Formats: sequence, C-alpha cells, structure tokens
Amino acid sequence: MSTFGDGLDAAVQKSFTRPVPRSAGAQMRYLVKRLKGTRAVADLLRISQRTVERYVKDQIKKPRPDLAARLDHEVRKRWQPQVRARARRRAATTDGIVIDTRARIGYTAPVGSTDDARIRHLTVALPPQYAARLFDAQQAGASDRQLQEIAAEGLKEVYFQDAGRRAGSLEEVRFTDVEQVAFEL
Repeated sequence: MSTFGDGLDAAVQKSFTRPVPRSAGAQMRYLVKRLKGTRAVADLLRISQRTVERYVKDQIKKPRPDLAARLDHEVRKRWQPQVRARARRRAATTDGIVIDTRARIGYTAPVGSTDDARIRHLTVALPPQYAARLFDAQQAGASDRQLQEIAAEGLKEVYFQDAGRRAGSLEEVRFTDVEQVAFEL
C-alpha cells in the first residue's frame, strides 16, 4: 500500500529535468554538497563520517541494501528543489492534480440512498485548490489520514457532486482501506 505523502512526492519527481545520481559515490557527493559537510550526511544516514568520506572518494562503491535505500530516499527528497517547487506551484494554481485510487469509498447521505462503502477504482482530476491544499498540508507535516480527508473532500465535490450539479445533500465521503493511490501532475 502506498501512502498519500509518497504518492504526492512521486508525482512531483516525475517533473525532474535531470536524472537523479545513480551511483552511491555520486549520491553521497550530492548530499555532502547540499548539507555542507560529511558530518551532517553521516548523522542523516546514521553511518560514520569516515564511511561517508570513503563513499565520496569512491573507495566504497556498493552500499548495504538498507543504506542504499536511505541514501536514494534522501537524495530524491532534495533533488532539484526549484523544479519541484515549480511543479507544485503549477499544480496548485492552474493545472490541478489527478488522483488514481482503488479504495473503499462510501458517503453519508439522507436515508434511502445507497451509501454503503464499496471498493471503487477512480481516476479523477481535482481542481487546483485541492492540489494546493494537499501540498500545503504535506509541507506542514500532515498525517496520511489528513491528506486522505482532503482528497475525500475533492472526490466529494468533483466526482460525487459534479461541482454542485448532483447529490447536493451529500454530507461526507469516507475514504478507507486504500489499496493503491497515485497522483499525476
């Protein structure tokens, strides 16, 4: 199961204009440059400063799998910050964001409607204000549950209510049991 925060990060990473460094040495050199020193990188990756220095000099070429994953994650998190910011800004102001999810989705509605939650596979283009809310909440450190609630509000407005043209009495959309979620800018 992927999380909403990871999905948002992956969508932004698709806008990168240059490839992310692949070798451990190149990734380590990039982090040393961004964090301005080997001590900060060592603390970030939970390894010794000497080990960082050895990767920088290409004396060690192949990291352990757990270190390789942490290294790749930290590099991707910091790679091309201006391109990342521009993609977020464009999605939040003009383009919006597309959510593709398979989850149990139900809603609260007046008596007599079929509001039982069921597994649905939806691909919905959310307007820019929801992209802005999702990115702002993510930057503020919102939990995955809070990001789900924002996405559920967007699905309620765009998919279920069709921007006010139907299901006006719909009160709340429940978004649970997320099997997969992906975003596209």
